[in-house]
Amino acid sequence: MPDTVIIVPARLASIRFPKKLLHVIHGKPLILWTAERIAGQAPELPLFFAVADKELLDLLEENGFRSILTDSGLPSGTDRVAEANREIRADFVINVQADEPLVTGSQINRLNDLIHGGADMATLAIPFDNAEDFNDPNKVKVALGKDGRALYFSRSPIPYNRDDNRNTMTNWKEQNMCCLHLGLYAYKADFLETYHSLPPGRLEQMEKLEQLRALENGYAISVGLTDDPAIGIDSLEDADAFAEIIGKKS
Repeated sequence: MPDTVIIVPARLASIRFPKKLLHVIHGKPLILWTAERIAGQAPELPLFFAVADKELLDLLEENGFRSILTDSGLPSGTDRVAEANREIRADFVINVQADEPLVTGSQINRLNDLIHGGADMATLAIPFDNAEDFNDPNKVKVALGKDGRALYFSRSPIPYNRDDNRNTMTNWKEQNMCCLHLGLYAYKADFLETYHSLPPGRLEQMEKLEQLRALENGYAISVGLTDDPAIGIDSLEDADAFAEIIGKKS
C-alpha cells in the first residue's frame, strides 16, 4: 500500500470547452502536457489518472501513464479520485487537475506537507492581483479564517469590501487581500471515503464547486498560500494563452 500518490481525475464531458483534454497544443493533447509536467515536477510520487472515458484511458496508457477507468456518472473529480483510490489504496492522495499543465513541484510539495500535518483535506490559493480577475465568476474565490482554514468558496467576489466597491484603484491588491482558489487538493484516505459517501450538497450544486460538500457537512479544509500562479484551461482562449507560453519557452 503506497503512502502518498497523485491521482488526476479526467473526463471529456466539459460544458464550456468540449473534449478540451484532447485539444492539441503544439502537437500534443492537453492531458499529455499535464501528465508530463506532473511526472517531471514530482517524480518521487506515483502518478495515476482516474478517467471517465476509454478514449482518455487508451491515450494515457499508450504514452506510459497508469490509468483507472471510473464510473462516468460520478458527480465530481473528488468522487472520481475516491473511486480510483479504492483500487490504489494509498494513505494520502494529492489531486491535480487534468487541465493544469503548469502545476509546480512546490505546489505539490506544499499540499503534501499540509496533508501530512494533520489536515483531513487541503488545497491552495494565491492572492488576486487585480479587480478584473476578482470579479470574474470563472475564477473561484476563497475566504480564509485566521487559522488558515477555508470559511467559504464562491464564484462571487468575496469578501465584499463595503467601504470601497469600485475595484478600480491602482493599489487594489494592497487594499483587498482576496484569494484565488487553485484547483489542487490533498486528502487523507479515510476522509476521501467519507466525502464520497456524502450526497452532493445544495451549495455545491448551486456554485458548481465540489469542495463545498466538505464545508456543508462540517469538515475543515486547510488552505496553503502559494506564490506560484496556475493556468487552468477552461476555454479556447486559455488554451491559446498556454500555447503562447510554450511557444516562448521553446
